[in-house]
Amino acid sequence: MKIALFPNMAIQQSKALAISIKEFLEAQKHQGFIFEDFKAPHGDLKKMDFLMTLGGDGTILKLKHHYPDVDIPILGVNVGHLGFMADIQTSDIYPSLQEFLEGKFTVQERLILESTHSDHPGEFACNDIIIHRGAFPAIVQIAVHVDGSYFNTFEADGIIISTPNGSTAYSLAAGGPILSPEMDAVVITPICPHTISNRPLVISASHEIKLQYLTPESKVEVRFDGSWVLPLSSGESCIIKKSKRKFKLVKLNRCEYYATLRTKLNWQGRLRY
Repeated sequence: MKIALFPNMAIQQSKALAISIKEFLEAQKHQGFIFEDFKAPHGDLKKMDFLMTLGGDGTILKLKHHYPDVDIPILGVNVGHLGFMADIQTSDIYPSLQEFLEGKFTVQERLILESTHSDHPGEFACNDIIIHRGAFPAIVQIAVHVDGSYFNTFEADGIIISTPNGSTAYSLAAGGPILSPEMDAVVITPICPHTISNRPLVISASHEIKLQYLTPESKVEVRFDGSWVLPLSSGESCIIKKSKRKFKLVKLNRCEYYATLRTKLNWQGRLRY
């Protein structure tokens, strides 16, 4: 088995951990290849069986955006903070890796959204696509259409269109629901809407969503997974739909999604008998 290791060089222990994992893999008769700063030749990368990140969920997203055409499952080691996608905790790393090498995992295919606006077709997001007021010092108006039918005009700081994978990210902080990651659905979540009756909406991912920016005074930002930014001028629209591509994520059998939610969100409920 060939595994590409991508340490997050902004995290101090990430590089040393990558070296240790490489040594562990080689002791198990597998091959590990360390690529710093996401610098991996496409030809070499496509020969890999798995990609492994050492950081947080943001490191996984950054890797996917660096190599959007590389369709190889990603396994995350959580050297960051919250980490809903990065299954392996550093305190449990070698037992987890041993089970991974023994095949005790599944590969989940998660939803990707793609967007078209102005001169930028084909942008995509694994977590969310956000229209945000950016530096504009007031709420903005964004009209939402679903499959060509007018839905609503939101006066808000912005709008989040989230995948189930991203439902535990910005959408959750803005009051959106948590979706189970295997669902084929998206969440439309207004950010700080002026009317408190505005609420998040869950719809099938098969629908096409058009977001039209209406406020004349300034441009707004369209963000893809929180990092990749494009401007949107008044009157312009952003079309969002389900991509034909999938985001492949390795999930270990020992890591149960709902237990992760309970732990990461610090829920305090107790099982009573």
